[in-house]
Amino acid sequence: MNIQEQVDHLIDTRPGKELLIPVYDDPAHPIVDGLIYRSGGTTASYMILTDNGRVIVNAGMGYEAPHHKRVFDAIRPGPTHHIITTQAHVDHVGGVNLFREAETTYIAQANNPACQADDTRIQGLRMRTAGIWFDMLGTDARRIYEQNPGVSMAQSVPMPDVLFDEHLELEVDGLRIELFAAVGETIDCVVVWLPEHRIALVSNLFGPLFPHFPNVNTIRGDRYRFVEPQLATNRMVRELRPEMLVTGRHEPIVGADLIDASLERLHDAVTYVHDEALKGFNAGTDMWTLMREIELPPELRVGQGYGKVSWAVRTFWEEYVGWFKLQSTTEFYPDSAPAALAELLEVTGIDAALDRAEAALARGDAALAITLGEAVAQMQPDDARLRALMAAAHQHLLDHGGDVSFWENGWLRTELARWSEGS
Repeated sequence: MNIQEQVDHLIDTRPGKELLIPVYDDPAHPIVDGLIYRSGGTTASYMILTDNGRVIVNAGMGYEAPHHKRVFDAIRPGPTHHIITTQAHVDHVGGVNLFREAETTYIAQANNPACQADDTRIQGLRMRTAGIWFDMLGTDARRIYEQNPGVSMAQSVPMPDVLFDEHLELEVDGLRIELFAAVGETIDCVVVWLPEHRIALVSNLFGPLFPHFPNVNTIRGDRYRFVEPQLATNRMVRELRPEMLVTGRHEPIVGADLIDASLERLHDAVTYVHDEALKGFNAGTDMWTLMREIELPPELRVGQGYGKVSWAVRTFWEEYVGWFKLQSTTEFYPDSAPAALAELLEVTGIDAALDRAEAALARGDAALAITLGEAVAQMQPDDARLRALMAAAHQHLLDHGGDVSFWENGWLRTELARWSEGS
């Protein structure tokens, strides 16, 4: 395979829906034997060995940390000189306190406290919806608890001992480490660079799937992720010329040329969508049309198992222009569309609306079918014909590309289960 075919193969072997099921390494998996070990989970935790101790990069969720610590301790139980988190998301910082020892220094980028504070502000919202995408039954948590009785599974909200702005060089027990500030999934991302080994640990900097289109928005709830700093980060990592790229999921990408070609493809794909969206905005094309029409050319194909091109177009509009779509006076006011549809249903009748919805689904317009179905659901939510329609429409979306993206797949399957209950 030539280098572009290798990039295509990398994309195709990292499907998004598999992220719904974390894979836990046991024992810890050697990334570089004698140097770097992985303990997989929601996002992988890594242990880097020094001459006489270790550095932990990311610590998992609080309930995952006992597993990570057990498999790492089996290789080298400490001392833990440093803990480094590559971003402040809960699946990176949650186990910090379990790994922290009296002499451990926890290092993070300067925006870490602000990012943790953002997560705390919408914690209730996320907890209400987390079950759509994550195991809220605690299957993994129960198993980890049973395997590690008496070990704390509390979720850490840790304050770093050291915060850095742009760049930090460390000499840790015989090992050189450089930390670079970066912007990706968060504004507090860190690239952990081992210069003597040409290894970059980036975790979810570019998203947990690489090279897939980045999530410039987050379906579960988060601040928008501005694209230009992400592109600058991409160029910065390329300049390092790593020979191994260690990510938050899957095996590392090995080979300087493959890593560079993958980063270049991703950079150019995001740039293309961003530029085409701006052209459309300035030409007066509405956002919904641009969401339908902007597609990547074949030579810039990247995966869409996490972020999607159409979602990015919408996010770019809201980043640059805001929530007003410049289309309707009603945008200034609380949404009256459900009430308007209910008024129309009073005139047309529910059977006529369901006739139209079923016809829309028959010609493949599942989104229109769902919109009409949701209007009917305001009046007769338990109608058997309605429930069958809504289940079929969500199944249609899953069968026609909706199972590719981790986020879309999780939502559609949850809605399919909801509408299928009792039918």
